[in-house]
Amino acid sequence: MSRRRHSDEGDVGSQPQKRRRTSEPIEIEDRLESLICRVGEKSTSSLESNLEGLAGVLEADLPNYKNKILRILCAVARLLPEKLTVYSTLVGLLNARNYNFGGEFVEAMIRQLKETLKANLYTEALYLVRFLSDLVNCHVIAAPSLLALFESFVCVAQEEDIPQVRSDWFVFAVLSSLPWVGKELYEKKDIETDRLLSQIESYLQRRQKTHVPMLQVWSAEKPHPQEEYLDCMWAQVCKLRKDRWQERHILRPYAAFDSVLCEALQHNLPPFTPPAHIPQCVYPSPKVIFRLFDYTDAPERYVIEENLQCIIKSHWRERKTCAAQLLSYPGKNKIPLNYHIVEVIFGQLFQLPVPPHIDVMYTSLLIELCKLQPGSLPQVLAQATEMMFMRLDTMNTTCIDRFINWFSHHLSNFQFRWSWDDWAECLTQDVEKPKPKFIKEVLEKSMRLSYRQRIVDIVPASFSALIPADPVCFYKYTEENSASLPGFAVATSVGNAIKSRATNEEILIILRDVPNPSMEQDDDEGDGFNPLKIEVFLQTLLHLAAKSFSHSFSALAKFHEVLKTLTESDEGKLHILRVLYEFWKNHPQMIAVLVDKLIRTQIVDCAAVANWLFSPEMAHDFTRLYVWEILHSTIRKMNKHVQKIQKELDETRERLEKQHTKKQRESGDEEEDDADKNSEDEDMQLEEQIDKLTERVEAAQSQQKNLFLVIFQRFIMLLTEHLVRCETSGIDINTSWYKICIQRLQQVFLTHQSIIQQYVVTLENLLFTAELDPHILAVYQQFCALQL
Repeated sequence: MSRRRHSDEGDVGSQPQKRRRTSEPIEIEDRLESLICRVGEKSTSSLESNLEGLAGVLEADLPNYKNKILRILCAVARLLPEKLTVYSTLVGLLNARNYNFGGEFVEAMIRQLKETLKANLYTEALYLVRFLSDLVNCHVIAAPSLLALFESFVCVAQEEDIPQVRSDWFVFAVLSSLPWVGKELYEKKDIETDRLLSQIESYLQRRQKTHVPMLQVWSAEKPHPQEEYLDCMWAQVCKLRKDRWQERHILRPYAAFDSVLCEALQHNLPPFTPPAHIPQCVYPSPKVIFRLFDYTDAPERYVIEENLQCIIKSHWRERKTCAAQLLSYPGKNKIPLNYHIVEVIFGQLFQLPVPPHIDVMYTSLLIELCKLQPGSLPQVLAQATEMMFMRLDTMNTTCIDRFINWFSHHLSNFQFRWSWDDWAECLTQDVEKPKPKFIKEVLEKSMRLSYRQRIVDIVPASFSALIPADPVCFYKYTEENSASLPGFAVATSVGNAIKSRATNEEILIILRDVPNPSMEQDDDEGDGFNPLKIEVFLQTLLHLAAKSFSHSFSALAKFHEVLKTLTESDEGKLHILRVLYEFWKNHPQMIAVLVDKLIRTQIVDCAAVANWLFSPEMAHDFTRLYVWEILHSTIRKMNKHVQKIQKELDETRERLEKQHTKKQRESGDEEEDDADKNSEDEDMQLEEQIDKLTERVEAAQSQQKNLFLVIFQRFIMLLTEHLVRCETSGIDINTSWYKICIQRLQQVFLTHQSIIQQYVVTLENLLFTAELDPHILAVYQQFCALQL
């Protein structure tokens, strides 16, 4: 568009006429796209008159721009689901005027449906099925034809040796379309529709739901049951059928054109066979429906929530547009819109295993909504926050993490103002209980977004026990009586040497004087593990660089060689993490960023970090959020490392394949021997590179597998010890610690499920065997059920 305007305005004389002639088709195509995409938005004219006018414009342009119009309409059907009925009405009007175009559009939609299914684009495929369903209401598609499509979907549930998630999706695609088309189907094909619903009911009764506990935001069924998505959808469809398929919340502009549309000829959908299941298929994970506010599960609830989710999906990158679109939802005066919006946003934020969009998007969207409706939405949001706080005892630990991150970020945008006194009753509870723990973690996160004194000034004095400690360092060699500590003299020498800009070699020479408490004789070469050397050097280095993150980063980079020398053994890698923790134990953020730096610079490896986090020295902080942020960051680094090498290998193989293809293509030509020789040399280099990269990939995958084995083994050891201790003491196993630990195990499975899936056989053979305690084994079985 901008290129066209520039060319129109930039020239004079006869040239503009020539430019205009060549760019005219592009101008018309851009105009058509703009008209189609903008229909249904706010306008001085009514929607019906806009649709009628647009149908006339498109009909006139069909002879020259039919393919372009087809492509645009297919795209908006897939990508703008919030305006589904607007576009189905437009297609209905075009079909009434041009029957052949209607037929071509239906065929194009079926082709697109097959393509999206083959490409694993299941959300877009769901929108296409819904669009085809609504075309029945517009008299474009015959009702029996759509029923045949639905039957082919439901028949997928009869296939053998397929994962349940496959049949779940096809059944859900049918159920979720019925609010739009159920009435039309029932009026014309009631017996066939009842038979279809009976088949669906039979499937729902026999499907497995082992995965449900892992995906629930709350473990308690009160005050609102946390239903699995297919069961919830089925209940709403049954209620809709009982109400004779009457609903009031779907915008149906085609009703105004009924006299025109009913005269149109209808099309039959071509026979449709869903693409067969192959191992490469990645189906959507099952979900549990989030419920916060007390509002009946009427069929309208699904329609409203689905429309709001479609708006978020279309506009999530632009928070201002997204907020404005949500608040201008059609029919907003008939429903408690603010409650629906808040519930949908939190439903997405707390969705397990992962939210549809990045967490910070939901924070920025809620802030924007509060700005647009300052008189009402902040009160609804505060009510929701209060309700979630009161239900923390049964809330999933992963969701509590997201709640902490959202709430602290939100407070930072509103001067940290909150009615803290309303939560004072939890101050009498043990600090490890969910409510005081939540407040403590929120204040710690808030401190990262501000500074400690600000938090101290804002929070009531009665909350002092939950305010984070002052983030100061602990340098053991400056404290009283430190002169008697082993290594004190060397620490002083190291400090002076660092200040004097000593080299790595000079520091290592000074460290030779440090005695080794774990050996009778010191290893002068520095090759053995000497915990005191690590303490003396790292404590002194961190102390001198304690001013900021960047000072610490520079210090670690400058003395990388010393650190590598001191941590050659596994014990050394573990001990450097212990020393780091002891020095910065009151500053979790500093610990997290420095551990990240140590991994990036390969001073410690990922397995060492996992072993350290599960070690007895970290037991005091084991349930704190920062520990698990470090663990998941470590796992992600390992995963990215494997992916990076795998990508290099794939690209090199592709280059070699292109070389071979090129050589075969040119084999018929008479080329010089030198060219052949050069080609062979290149092939040999690429093959050698592939061999090296293959070895690196195998090594990285081995490290990745070992990391997960270490993590799961540590979980099993800790949980087994707890269960045995509770059994021998005759006490209840369901302590706060146990709940957090078992749900952290679930979190690792859920967050990294696609990677862990590769090592399922190893995990089953080595760790998650039949002999394992049922409480722990249940978590693994729930994970396996997610993709069954």
